[in-house]
Amino acid sequence: MTDQPRILTERRGHILLIGVNRPEKRNAADFALLQQLSLAYGELDRDPELRVGLIYAVGEHFTAGLDLADIGPRLGPNGLEMVPEGGINPWQVDGISVSKPVVIAVQGTCLTLGIELMLASDIVVAAQSTKFGQIEVARGILPFGGATIRFPRAAGWGNAMRWLLTGDLFDTIEAHRMGIVQEIVPDGTQFDRALELAEKIAAQAPLAIQATLANARLAEREGAASAEAALQPTLARLVATEDSRIGMQSFLTRTPAVFVGR
Repeated sequence: MTDQPRILTERRGHILLIGVNRPEKRNAADFALLQQLSLAYGELDRDPELRVGLIYAVGEHFTAGLDLADIGPRLGPNGLEMVPEGGINPWQVDGISVSKPVVIAVQGTCLTLGIELMLASDIVVAAQSTKFGQIEVARGILPFGGATIRFPRAAGWGNAMRWLLTGDLFDTIEAHRMGIVQEIVPDGTQFDRALELAEKIAAQAPLAIQATLANARLAEREGAASAEAALQPTLARLVATEDSRIGMQSFLTRTPAVFVGR
């Protein structure tokens, strides 16, 4: 059925749950799925009440990659134009990044754009039996969701090329060794663990979280000098916030802080 939502969204406190929902096709991404995922990222970015995104997949598999039968005819001279108004490219390869952290839980088969979504996220939790593959070269195309950029940066050149250039599958032990998976958990527990981490992040001061993320990205994008130059001005801005006063009061009184995002 084409009217089935490809992406499920649910607000849980300050967390936006974003579920990939095409299990009958092993969550292969058709054009509708890509558009709906982009819109979910736009919602996460815009809404000040949302502090963290959690990406997960319905069914046994995270994703079998692109649905080439649906996507192929849509590839034009400029590639694939898939982000509707109000959306953000989830792979963030067009110069626009989501300002909130994203935790991702993967399981089963996680191919191509699934790995690239991991690389574009901030913390990855993987079920123990997950199998990964960056198999675009076996289909006559290249990874166009950021793997050519982020995989070598995360894993080192040789580690990335070992998998990018062969299309071989690899397991969670290798993914963890390379640093593209942060935690391996028993099968079936990946969502719960990812939610625990998302809740821990959501409980911190959101402006401080976003500033930390932004400075780390600035260092990656423009180098250490640019990030260093931004540290003190960003600190001064954060110290003037209500959340900073709440955090200091929490420290002095040894009571839990409840941050307000101002």
